[in-house]
Amino acid sequence: MPHAPELDEDDLDAIAQPQPVFHVEQALLGALLLDPYRLDDVSGIAADSFSTAAHAALYAAITTLPLTDPAEHAKNTKWLDRVLATGREQARGLTDSYLHTLVQVCPWPRHAPAYARMVEAEHARRRLQTAAERLVQTVHDVSLPHPVQAVLAEADALAAVVDDIAARFPPRAGVLPRTAAPSPPVAPNYTEAVEEEQMLLATATANPADIESVRWLLPDDLTLPWHAGLWQCLTALARRREPVDPVTVLWEAQQRGLLDDGSEPGEVLHLLAEPAGSVEHWSERALQRSLLATADRTGRRIEAYASDTANTPFQLVVGARRSLADIGAVHTRWQHATGTVPTPQPRPAPTTRAGPPTTTAAYTGRAARATR
Repeated sequence: MPHAPELDEDDLDAIAQPQPVFHVEQALLGALLLDPYRLDDVSGIAADSFSTAAHAALYAAITTLPLTDPAEHAKNTKWLDRVLATGREQARGLTDSYLHTLVQVCPWPRHAPAYARMVEAEHARRRLQTAAERLVQTVHDVSLPHPVQAVLAEADALAAVVDDIAARFPPRAGVLPRTAAPSPPVAPNYTEAVEEEQMLLATATANPADIESVRWLLPDDLTLPWHAGLWQCLTALARRREPVDPVTVLWEAQQRGLLDDGSEPGEVLHLLAEPAGSVEHWSERALQRSLLATADRTGRRIEAYASDTANTPFQLVVGARRSLADIGAVHTRWQHATGTVPTPQPRPAPTTRAGPPTTTAAYTGRAARATR
């Protein structure tokens, strides 16, 4: 977990514009310094739950040192001195004056459990943001030999984070985050995608019998709406078992209004008259791009949700799960395209009435059923 840079002695008491969680962490640490036995009421957090290295070091010291006798603690500062010395091993800028500040700023030591819950919620938000950032970075890592597998692994890791947050903060209601989804960036290989989609359309026109074998490819998988429209024309003609060639596709395109934007008929005929390769190859390439683009869009959306501190953990869980369902749907079609559909394992009959799936991993199962 990224921590703030270590601070000098004079800086610990005067951090510029600290976030609300900084004050919450101060209140919690102050409560534990005043009454170490309140640790029994604190749960769900660890040292890495804190937003700064200094606070993390202090909490680690408090939780690892043997507790002092309450009567002895009220008489002297021996235990506090040990806490400071242990904390300084990880954060050299800690001072006894800062420990005094923590004690002074704690409103009510008995509210330590509430403070800990707030620290846990903020840590959950940061964890989700980090996992979403890793997913987006993996999508754009051109050095990966197997990008789909790597991206799906990061998506699973992100889903696991969401499941853990949901276990800690069960959603109260299906309230989506208020944050608007970011605009998707332009794909770096846009020109290559357009050229390959043109190959797909031309090859499918020349080999319409192969269209049935790639039913897992949807129009939305294609980069250009114009290409998506032509793919709809091809699949419609093939489904109706009508003749397929550049002329019949052109006529179908006119019937669907695809030429209303000023596209020249000659351009369409030229595009569809240069086949190369196989329909399955170009379809799989298009689906791979669609999967990576969906993962990128999902990661950016979840990252935007987690970056908005006004969103509660409950909202983050709901928003993240809905976003991850998009990856699940494309993943299922990818499995059908590549022949990697897992064999379903028999499940024992439930002893009680089963409710709806509650884990993010269930998105794959729902997507698979939706494609049947």
